[in-house]
Amino acid sequence: MADRYELRLPALQIRQGERFIYAFAVDGKVVHSFTTVSRVHREKAALRGYQRPEVLSHIKAIRRYLESPAAMLPNALVLAFNDTVRFRAGRSKNIVDYSTMGELIIPIDETLGEEDKAAWLVDGQQRSAAIRDADVDEFPVAAVGFIASGEEEQRSQFILVNNAKPLPKGLIHELLPDTVGHLPAKYAKRQLPALLMSRLNNEDLFSFDDDDSPFQGRIATPTAPEGYIKDNSVLKMIENSLSDGALYQYRNPDDHSGDVERMLLHLKLFWSLVRATFPEEWNLPPRKSRLTHGVGVQAMGFVMDALTENTSAAELPNLDLYKPLQRLRDVCAWTTGRWAFSNTEQRPWNSLQNTPNDVKLLTNYLLRTIRA
Repeated sequence: MADRYELRLPALQIRQGERFIYAFAVDGKVVHSFTTVSRVHREKAALRGYQRPEVLSHIKAIRRYLESPAAMLPNALVLAFNDTVRFRAGRSKNIVDYSTMGELIIPIDETLGEEDKAAWLVDGQQRSAAIRDADVDEFPVAAVGFIASGEEEQRSQFILVNNAKPLPKGLIHELLPDTVGHLPAKYAKRQLPALLMSRLNNEDLFSFDDDDSPFQGRIATPTAPEGYIKDNSVLKMIENSLSDGALYQYRNPDDHSGDVERMLLHLKLFWSLVRATFPEEWNLPPRKSRLTHGVGVQAMGFVMDALTENTSAAELPNLDLYKPLQRLRDVCAWTTGRWAFSNTEQRPWNSLQNTPNDVKLLTNYLLRTIRA
């Protein structure tokens, strides 16, 4: 067979508003000749891809089922095509004006790399892998495709398609900052916090000098597993501040947008002082330091809100925040000793957990100390 050829498949073009989708059948054994699975990863600070790695145990289970006599996969694969794929309408008269019978023409070039193939698998990664590996001659499957305008739209469709499925939260947090188009309300609300977290973790420089973000490389995500601060801890801290704290002044509560650069500057200024105040504690993982634990990150976030609320990022250096933070040095048991919350309540340093009660207990203790 030649290296370059066209796969022609009977298809139904369906109009949805101003867009078209294409429903067709294809042998699952040939799907990987024109599709690629865009697994999420980073190139420098830029996010690339959007799918979780293949789950081998799940693929093996599907493969065993496909090799059984009565195997059936009724769910359609979802593909995002690039603009090399085209549809040719047939000559038969359409019964309804929103659907057209015709032929989907998919170019296949076996010399191309994975990233240059004509389609991306948006949904059905594990099913297609199982068909590929199954000991069967062919296994036709239903498929639905659309022409994507770019990788941002592919991510958006991936999130929407998987909205009813239990996607890993960390993967969603990584995808949200670069996703465009309509999103469910719960994801739209988290898009700005996810963007701020991503920038904090991956930016090299401040906006105003040559110092780096105090969170750079420290937040654990699917593409940065070497980080030790949990992404959800940082997200909660940012969300709390956006809701009714120091970052609220920069946001538009109606559409969840905001002045990202000023928010970043505000966060970096305060948390750089935290790092300078507790340098050893900041460089330890949560099991060795409650400062980088969820309870510490959230409590210090509330401290940021109390000290800097209604103060713009440009004015923060005038507050002399180093003094109130220094008051915490003698009373914080981030890595050793005991927390003396009161005369009657003392706790071992590592007994604090990431629970609402412990976050509130630690926050009140820190704020009392600062205001004393």
